[in-house]
Amino acid sequence: MPEIMPRERGGTPPAPTLSDDDREALRKAVQALEGSSYVGRFSRLAGRPIALLGQALPQAASAAISRATQAALTRALRYALKTIPKDAAGPETRVHRALAALSGAMGGALGLSAVLVELPISTTIMLRAIARIAQSEGEDLSDPETALACIEVFALGGRSGSEHLHESGYFAVRAALARSVSGAVRQVAERGMIDEGASAIVRLLSQIGSRFGVVVSQKVAAQAVPVLGALGGAAVNTAFIDHFQTLARGHFTVRRLERVYGRGTVRLAYEQVRAQEGL
Repeated sequence: MPEIMPRERGGTPPAPTLSDDDREALRKAVQALEGSSYVGRFSRLAGRPIALLGQALPQAASAAISRATQAALTRALRYALKTIPKDAAGPETRVHRALAALSGAMGGALGLSAVLVELPISTTIMLRAIARIAQSEGEDLSDPETALACIEVFALGGRSGSEHLHESGYFAVRAALARSVSGAVRQVAERGMIDEGASAIVRLLSQIGSRFGVVVSQKVAAQAVPVLGALGGAAVNTAFIDHFQTLARGHFTVRRLERVYGRGTVRLAYEQVRAQEGL
């Protein structure tokens, strides 16, 4: 239970203080959400610094990836969440990692055209993994807002290389998506179901897809880098899903703490931890 300090005479009650366990959970969430980018993960994977991945792709390839990312998100939203068991079992991250590695091996072996075919498969696998993580943090997958929060994770991965660096922090990304998320939730409430063709959801998926496309471009470019190409598509996709599972764990930890302490308290504690960690 959160510790609540005594009310000062004549004032409002102070905000609850995070418990030691919850503050440690928040610290790990901050490290996950503000720490190493996908390029950073690749650099560790390759054993050497690798920068500017995805920025040198041909324009035609970048355009194809942009179209493919939104299509992949739409397909994932349509299929992934409908088959998640409604129990609170563990997130099965190893199973999803293995499936993503397999689909990555297929795409990596056959080049860009195969990657575009494989992308909806790996995105659906990742969304299932994200949904199970949400479930393990107490989220209700029957709530449309939770489903959209799962999709929101794909926007969190596009920090590095973003054209909008001032919008790259975790809470800044959430704020940038807030209006689209609210509109999508209202439209779902009106229709009684998640309709991927509804205007508000299309707008949200487009906004998320532009950020997700940054990381997909980095992934595609990485498969063309000789020092990484030797590692194979499976290794590249394993890092890919690990990155988004890490982000999901941080995202849904923050949401769990917000349900307990309130958004303002968690945001303040988050920024304090972020400053302490130098992130």
